[in-house]
Amino acid sequence: MNKRIFKYARKLHKWLGYLLALQIFVWLLGGLVMSAIPLAKVHGKHLAARQLDNPFQRQDYSASLDNIVAQISEPMRITYSHFLTTPIIIVATSQGESSFNGRTGQPLAAPTQQNIIANAQAHLLINAAVKHAIQLEAGPREVGYKANLWQVQFDDRWSTTLYLSAINGQVISVRSTIWRIFDFFWMLHIMDYDEREDFNNPLLISFSATSVLFCITGILLLLQNLRLRRRKHYSK
Repeated sequence: MNKRIFKYARKLHKWLGYLLALQIFVWLLGGLVMSAIPLAKVHGKHLAARQLDNPFQRQDYSASLDNIVAQISEPMRITYSHFLTTPIIIVATSQGESSFNGRTGQPLAAPTQQNIIANAQAHLLINAAVKHAIQLEAGPREVGYKANLWQVQFDDRWSTTLYLSAINGQVISVRSTIWRIFDFFWMLHIMDYDEREDFNNPLLISFSATSVLFCITGILLLLQNLRLRRRKHYSK
């Protein structure tokens, strides 16, 4: 094999190593952290329940389903749920969800702050007090910027935060410091420093391709090293 190839491979390998050293370390560290944290804890399943058992039976939903559906344009799905002591019927469309009182068939009144706090505490699985409850027109990035919701944060060491719909009080997501740590390393791992969702971004593809080239040059240098060892062995 041409010696120039090994010469260029050595030089390229060295400079690629300088370029990739920090990012490869971040990839390895991120992989270690993300694999060490159980996904159940990332999603906060030990902190709060996303859903509670429905205490109501089918007969408790005495409202006329036909009258409810008549108020909705192109209903796609109907769900029987509850909010505190009220059975509710949720009708989903392509535009979103509408909630109705399961007994009267009337549109569900927007829950108050007191209602939201009571529901958040009912879902909580740990012993913690409410730190604050704020209604948001648009949530932060950790809840996907969803609109019209409540943020209820507790004072536990993990800063457990529940996001609930301002329309029907249903729990949308559970977030905590554990989720935020995981999300931070996920951001570093996929190199999407904005939305942290694009696994096919150009930066990640470029660094991945460069890493492959780094491995190829390393293999060439390994072949050269084996070749030199054989020569020394035969010369002896």
